[in-house]
Amino acid sequence: MMKKMSIPTSKTSLVLFLCQIISALDVPLDLSQPPTITQQSPKDYIVDPRENIVIQCEAKGKPPPSFSWTRNGTHFDIDKDAQVTMKPNSGTLVINIMNGGKAEAYEGVYQCTARNERGAAISNNIVIRPSRSPLWTKEKLEPNHVREGDSLVLHCRPPVGLPPPIIFWMDNAFQRLPQSERVSQGLNGDLYFSNVQPEDTREDYICYARFNHTQTIQQKQPISVKVFSTKPVTERQPVLLTPTGSTSTKVELRGNVLLLECIAAGLPTPAIRWIKEGGELPANRTFFENFKKTLKIIDVSEADSGNYKCIARNTLGSVHHVISVTVKAAPYWITAPRNLVLSPGEDGTLICRANGNPKPSISWLANGVPIAIAPEDPSRRVDGDTIIFSHVQERSSAVYQCNASNEYGYLLANAFVNVLAEPPRILTPANKLYQVIADSPALLDCAYFGSPKPEIEWFKGVKGSILRGNEYVFHDNGTLEIPVAQKNSAGTYTCVARNELGKIQNEVQLEIKDPTMIIKQPEYKVIQRYGQVSFECIIKHDSTLLPTVTWLKDNDELPDDERFLVGKDNLTILNVTDKDDGTYTCIVNTTLDSVSASAVLTVVARPNPPFDLELTGQLERSIDLSWIPGDENNSPITSFVIEYEDALHEPGVWRYQTEVPGTQTTVQLKLSPYVNYSFRVIAVNRIGRSQPSEPSEQYLTKSASPDENPANVQGIGSEPDNLVITWEPLKGFQSNGPGLQYKVSWRQKDVDDEWTSVIVANVSKYIVSGTPTFVPYEVKVQALNDLGYAPEPSEVIGHSGEDLPMVAPGNVQVHVINSTLAKVHWDPVPLKTVRGHLQGYKVYYWKVQSLSRRSRRHVEKKILTFRGNKTFGMLPGLEPYSSYKLNVRVVNGKGEGPASPDKVFKTPEGVPGSPSFLKITNPTLDSLTLEWGSPTHPNGVLTSYTLKFQPINNTHELGPLVEIRIPANESSLILKNLNYSTRYKFYFNAQTSVGAGSQITEEAVTIMDEVQPLYPRIRNVTTAAAETYANISWEYEGPDHANFYVEYGVAGSKEDWKKEIVNGSRSFFVLKGLTPGTAYKVRVGAEGLSGFRSSEDVFETGPAMASRQVDIATQGWFIGLMCAVALLILILLIVCFIRRNKGGKYPVKEKEDAHADPEIQPMKEDDGTFGEYRDRAGAATSQITEDTLSSSLQPSITAVTQFPVCLPHMMRCFFEEKGYRVSLGKKCNF
Repeated sequence: MMKKMSIPTSKTSLVLFLCQIISALDVPLDLSQPPTITQQSPKDYIVDPRENIVIQCEAKGKPPPSFSWTRNGTHFDIDKDAQVTMKPNSGTLVINIMNGGKAEAYEGVYQCTARNERGAAISNNIVIRPSRSPLWTKEKLEPNHVREGDSLVLHCRPPVGLPPPIIFWMDNAFQRLPQSERVSQGLNGDLYFSNVQPEDTREDYICYARFNHTQTIQQKQPISVKVFSTKPVTERQPVLLTPTGSTSTKVELRGNVLLLECIAAGLPTPAIRWIKEGGELPANRTFFENFKKTLKIIDVSEADSGNYKCIARNTLGSVHHVISVTVKAAPYWITAPRNLVLSPGEDGTLICRANGNPKPSISWLANGVPIAIAPEDPSRRVDGDTIIFSHVQERSSAVYQCNASNEYGYLLANAFVNVLAEPPRILTPANKLYQVIADSPALLDCAYFGSPKPEIEWFKGVKGSILRGNEYVFHDNGTLEIPVAQKNSAGTYTCVARNELGKIQNEVQLEIKDPTMIIKQPEYKVIQRYGQVSFECIIKHDSTLLPTVTWLKDNDELPDDERFLVGKDNLTILNVTDKDDGTYTCIVNTTLDSVSASAVLTVVARPNPPFDLELTGQLERSIDLSWIPGDENNSPITSFVIEYEDALHEPGVWRYQTEVPGTQTTVQLKLSPYVNYSFRVIAVNRIGRSQPSEPSEQYLTKSASPDENPANVQGIGSEPDNLVITWEPLKGFQSNGPGLQYKVSWRQKDVDDEWTSVIVANVSKYIVSGTPTFVPYEVKVQALNDLGYAPEPSEVIGHSGEDLPMVAPGNVQVHVINSTLAKVHWDPVPLKTVRGHLQGYKVYYWKVQSLSRRSRRHVEKKILTFRGNKTFGMLPGLEPYSSYKLNVRVVNGKGEGPASPDKVFKTPEGVPGSPSFLKITNPTLDSLTLEWGSPTHPNGVLTSYTLKFQPINNTHELGPLVEIRIPANESSLILKNLNYSTRYKFYFNAQTSVGAGSQITEEAVTIMDEVQPLYPRIRNVTTAAAETYANISWEYEGPDHANFYVEYGVAGSKEDWKKEIVNGSRSFFVLKGLTPGTAYKVRVGAEGLSGFRSSEDVFETGPAMASRQVDIATQGWFIGLMCAVALLILILLIVCFIRRNKGGKYPVKEKEDAHADPEIQPMKEDDGTFGEYRDRAGAATSQITEDTLSSSLQPSITAVTQFPVCLPHMMRCFFEEKGYRVSLGKKCNF
């Protein structure tokens, strides 16, 4: 079975490749090899003294190695210590502490040796130390009395533990003490106060030491601090609390974390800044901690050596300290020695190169013994950090150790030399399947082993040529890399490994998959709070890969909330809240690749209400209002609306004051006297208005006389003898003071009269009685209160009450323009008789009777109003041929005056309306009966009806139009001599002397001469089968342009029918790919006709036989037939030429007239006409159909004439009998 392997991405592939490089050097475990240490405990091994000590040492080799230990440089005999055991088939030691042993007794330096017949490997020196968490030494702590503003250091001095403890400060309630720029903990655990404040007074400053290894916490005795105040507090310039002096030094090892600290005292609290003299702080590796008092540089190297300066500064001055940093380095590998596999007689080298500061020394050991005292090997020569091997033999196998050491540590590496003679092996499983995404790297593994080292070659395909060129990369471990794999890269690859002892090959398979793509990514969305939002993530992927879609919010899992609905290709969030704001990511993973797309969701809402309203700058007529905006909820505030409440006049009612831009948070408001103001502010953004803010404090303005008079003053009489004066009263805040009243004044215009005045209470009208009818008056209204009058008001003109007009318009004349429109004229009435405002004239008109029917009906009067002093108007929408009456009246504000005498006029005839109905009944072979009703609106005297009709063929094309004129007194008509089975379209209208009216249309069909099938059908399905194909043909009766299909299957099988679509509307089809000697069932159907198909037919393919192909053009019978056809065509052409020159016509019609068969009928042509023999335009032509030909085959000139028509079909019939498929049209029924 093929083993499948996926290569997901290029990065993963690279990791895989590196792993393969390492594993390619391993010797298969079934071959002899020296020991290799595979697992060991760390060099500095701190153990929990309460638990058993486990010192690991695991190794592999062939034969399996044996293990021994040294302790403190001497042999450690584990058999003599009952507390120590070694695990079976392992070198791991277990020291039993939990059953009486003491960890302190086993402190020391341990080293493991794994040995077999081919050499010995050794472990690092493992230093075993039990962890320690000693108690705090008892000390008497005096209270700290400190003056406010002074600095203070509370010393922790934790006990020395192994490993060192973690220090933190807490109070008696086990709450961490707050730290800041002023108060912070140093690296040594002390608590530093840059300056003390009164709130620092407390008696429970407690230092805790946590020993993680033993999971214990030690507590120092509480320290008391009392701060006493002095006035004034003296400010102080910075002084460094740590480190002391102006310079210091620091040594750190390469790769460690460098921590530098500066803590300063001073008042105000100093700020700390760090710089590196002569350089920049390393980017991406520099961090500031403890309120910038600690400089942290991670992964330091020799380049980080230098002088680092900390500067403490406040408003009184600054102080600095320079720390000289030197970075040393324990040994680190440049080239570690690697296992060496050689065949007898080969040469090789072991290289051991390391660096450090200071430079490490290199020493070699052989099988754990210094090489200088190890047994001599003539094939070995040591040259400093290199061992050179020449012409090795099997006895040269050994394990060599390289030790690189300096004062800061050491490195120890084992590397064996294994002398073997082995033919090549390929370790990669056979037929391994690799799957990669198109356009990404493909790495095909060929892990191998052999001694001497085999050469590797790659081939594509079993018999392909060797792979070379820039499109491939060949790695030393045997891996073939295709940097950009394409679709054509798929296939079988063969890896061949050969050395002087043999050759072996292995095949692997490569499949290239389409990349996964997000074809519709989620889009940025802005949604209102409590709304619904949906993100789409529609993907396209390789059909053989199963994708999984994961949604993240802000690079984390979606909240566990039922509002989040994850669909197949979308994420929907219901009832959106503010916490849903963020970035949503769609991640699509397959076993080979991963793609993602993100979109931001912004949740918007109406702004929060403003708050903290404040009134300032109070004046008599203005005040300043300020506020703080609320949260805008992701939609900028566009404006603020200020409203006010007048608690004195309209308590609880808030009115609009003004509106300011959204960038403004203060406004000066204009005020009115005698108003008790409160204000509130509403924020507005694109989503809507916020809730109103809380009201401001109240502000009462002083009283004053009114500033304005009432608006909208009018004088209009309600009766013929009065004048009603009205106005809009002032609002409460417009009164400007108590005691609001109005002074109402009036006098008749154009008469030398004095003003008449009255003072009324706070109302809105006053009625003056006893006035003449409809005369002009001057009117004014003035406001006043207890403090005085408003400014002098302006005057307005009013009129006393109106009365009905006294006279009717005279000299009314009517001019009839056409049958539906008339124009009316009248003389205006004298203005004095109107007795009011002239509003216009009204024309009343109504239809008396229709002149065509002489019948009266209910009178419905219509009214047209003509505004102003107009003396004519148009009367539209009149009915033709009717008698009308009208009168005219003048109109004023009181009502209508008397009517003028009725005027009679008549409209002329018009075109009639459409007939009320048209019915077509009693269809026969050649006739139809038409019935109709007269128009509902004849609009005159009907003179006749007009009927037009024309045939319609199957393609909805119209034939010749026939027109018939019918007397007006007729109501039905029988149309005869129509074509049978033909659809006709009829157009029918009425006429008066004026012209024809609108027409109505109908369609009807004459019946056929024989019963037709109710539904389309397919019949006479026939088959002609060969070995692997079959010709299917059928006959179809039904609508044109049917789309056929053929269904087939194995006879007697329960499997679903197989379906093949027939191109066009052909009546034949070839089924291919059939099984020889098999019975099949077949049926034919038509698309679009539900359930419409033929009956089933069964046929059997021929037995399988040797394939043979017959070329029809080489068959004798075919050549003879073609010659006969050519001869007949030649004779036909000669006869046609002779007959045409003689001018005669073929006696086809006479032949058919003499025929007694009643079933022979003329054929209907496509254009909707009937197939008759007739002379047209003096030319003798004959129309011959295939049905006619099939009914009369006799030796005559008629048959000769018909022969060319059917000749192709005769040929078709002949060929079909031979088993060939011919597409020549309808069959001939010979």
